[in-house]
Amino acid sequence: MASPTLGLGALLTTLVALGPLSTDLYLPSLPTLATVFRTDAAQVQLTLSVFLAGFAVAQLAYGPLSDRFGRRPVMLGGLVVYFIASIACLLATGIEQLIAARFVQAVGACAGPVLGRAIVRDVWGAVEAARALAYVGGAMALAPLVGPALGGVLTVSFGWQANFVLLAVFSALQIAAVWFWLGESNRHPDPQATQIGRMFRNFAVFLVDRSYLGYVLALGLSYSALFSFISGSAFVLIGRHGLSPTAFGFCFGLVVAGYITGTQIAGGLVRRLGADRLILGGGILGALAGAAMWALDRWVPPHLAAVLTPMFFVTLSVGLVMPNAAARALAPYAKMAGAASALMGFLQMGIAALAGIFVGHGVGEGATVLPMTVAICTLLVPLCYRLLVPRQTDQK
Repeated sequence: MASPTLGLGALLTTLVALGPLSTDLYLPSLPTLATVFRTDAAQVQLTLSVFLAGFAVAQLAYGPLSDRFGRRPVMLGGLVVYFIASIACLLATGIEQLIAARFVQAVGACAGPVLGRAIVRDVWGAVEAARALAYVGGAMALAPLVGPALGGVLTVSFGWQANFVLLAVFSALQIAAVWFWLGESNRHPDPQATQIGRMFRNFAVFLVDRSYLGYVLALGLSYSALFSFISGSAFVLIGRHGLSPTAFGFCFGLVVAGYITGTQIAGGLVRRLGADRLILGGGILGALAGAAMWALDRWVPPHLAAVLTPMFFVTLSVGLVMPNAAARALAPYAKMAGAASALMGFLQMGIAALAGIFVGHGVGEGATVLPMTVAICTLLVPLCYRLLVPRQTDQK
């Protein structure tokens, strides 16, 4: 049986980081992929949005499967799928093959975040889950902090395939770690969790819960603002501002430092202020920063600082909102944590995938679509939260 230890927290951090690392590591190579495969920015961006689509769909299965069979065996199965798909990515000879392999890779990768969050809920309980998720999120942010910088070096030194070699090796190490060190945390297996009718009835319970929807939409829209930047940043910073892949990686890391700051603030203040106040405060901060980013793009001559500075505060707000919204959404559902986490992840990734596709189709025509999408997503975070979450549910 898994217990709340530092070692377990470190392992869960690497598992939850598998998703961000899979998107952020190869970001500096996106313009290179357009050249190598002789295609446009929209097609290359699909390797990101299709990844999120696969991530979203697979989560609907992982939650119920883990509720029935346990977190550990389902986690192992997902990691094996991820390893095989990573090999397929590095062997791709066309953009269509890479897009297909990325979809399968996402199916495996989403086991980490979905089951990682559920394990946190299993082991730490509802009260401490928000704090634990905040610290896991802060440590997890090392992936997007280090990933693009490392990916830039790998791309320049060894080619774009080197990124997927590293992901394959990373997943192989995780398979070994889960096999030897991860105990089972699901104390209430549900033999009927995978029945189709039961699955949809469970999902219906969540979808009619206004508080659950409010927290999930706040989380999903907040993440969509971040993913919009992830989707378009390489084409804007490398294409428009002339950064090298290596310099892009370091600038991307500066922006992600805002997310780390936000998660650490959230972890330190959640007991004093409560999760709901941090969600609302973070949402308002993000809305102001997103609006400033759009205004600077429209009325100030193009400058790197006009992109990076407001985006730093957007990512800081994401760090405040996401772990607290996730914990509050899952709190009432101890016996259905896997299914609740799966639907939450599906909606989060589905919204972000749509935002990414929108950015991908517009970023080739100009940079304006990126700050516009970030602004819209951030403005909707506090609006959806305040409209859907009843005030009497606000608590520490």
